[in-house]
Amino acid sequence: MKTILVEIKTRKAFAILKELEDLDVLKIIKNNISVKKTNLSEKYRGVFTTKDAESFNKHTQIMRKEWENT
Repeated sequence: MKTILVEIKTRKAFAILKELEDLDVLKIIKNNISVKKTNLSEKYRGVFTTKDAESFNKHTQIMRKEWENT
């Protein structure tokens, strides 16, 4: 079978998963698995060329000025 990672958002959702485990539909492997959150700067480092990054930065600054003028 396949293993997937699921983020449980409510206690009710966890209770449903426990019921499914009791019905032998799935198996809960571990509780409290934390996923390392990556900063956006780390995630996108090296994706853009320097020229593209500068162009994007200029465009962002122009958009912010336009937004402030409205």
